[in-house]
Formats: sequence, structure tokens, C-alpha cells
Amino acid sequence: MAKKIYFLFLSAILIAILNFNSGCSYGFADVSIPDTIKTIRINLNENRAPYVNPQLSPSLTERLKQKINNQTRLSQTNSEEAHYDVVGYISDYSVSTTGVSNKTEVTNRLTVSVHISFRRSANAPEEFDVSRNFEFSARQTLQTAQSQLLDEIVRSLADDIFNRLFSNW
Repeated sequence: MAKKIYFLFLSAILIAILNFNSGCSYGFADVSIPDTIKTIRINLNENRAPYVNPQLSPSLTERLKQKINNQTRLSQTNSEEAHYDVVGYISDYSVSTTGVSNKTEVTNRLTVSVHISFRRSANAPEEFDVSRNFEFSARQTLQTAQSQLLDEIVRSLADDIFNRLFSNW
């Protein structure tokens, strides 16, 4: 009798799980994509900032592609007929002094901004900007600081863009 109750209990749980997962949209880590959306095209390759870090644009594009590939079921395509289309460019890459001690610069801030245009199927594009600040010692050259910060810059911006594209925040 206990085995029969156990079997019925497991069967009920399995049915509940299958019913829960058979909804009409895909969800993963707060990502919600309708089942009808299958493809995405990612074009983040322009650098329009006054100062150009030649490594940033290709690194950011590749990181965003990897994130979308790993965290969604969307297939990436180069077709203009993609269900989602992401176009972007780096709009700002600038340094400012943020800390001064005894009339000497001690901290600098690198500001990096990306402008995104996101089109869902035949709808008009939605546009938004993502911007992050990165602090570094004023004793470092910009070239030294950006080489040390590149991974953090790319990861942070790709995360912010991904969240804006696929999450409701």
C-alpha cells in the first residue's frame, strides 16, 4: 500500500512539473522570450566615441553573443529577417579626474557608454543607453588602466545590455 501511495505521489509531482513547463513563453533567470521568437541578429561593431579603444567593440560584441547563446534558446543569424535585431555603438569612452589630494590627482574615472537600438520583429526599434564608470589610479596611464579594466568593462556592459534586452527592469 505504501508503494502505491509513493507511486501516486511521484506521478502527481511529475504531472505538475510537466504542466508548469508547458507554458507559452521561455523563461531562464528572469528572461522571458515568447516561443514564436527563434532568431536574433547582433550588430555591435561601431565605435563612435571621441577616443577609440580598438579592443572594446569586438570584445563587447562577442561577449554579448556568448551571453545570449548561453542564457537563451535564440539562434544567432546574420539575416535581416531575424525576429530580434540588436544594433549598437560605443558612444562615449572618456576619462575624468574624480579624486584630488594635496592638489594632486589620485583617482581617475573612465566612463564607457553604449547606445543600443533593439527591434522586435516588425515593431519600431526601442533605443536605450547603457553607461558604466570605472575608477583607476591617476598614477596609471590610460593604456595601462584600460588593459587592466577591459574584462570588467566588457562583462559589466554586456550584462547591462542583456538585462535591458531581456528583463523588465
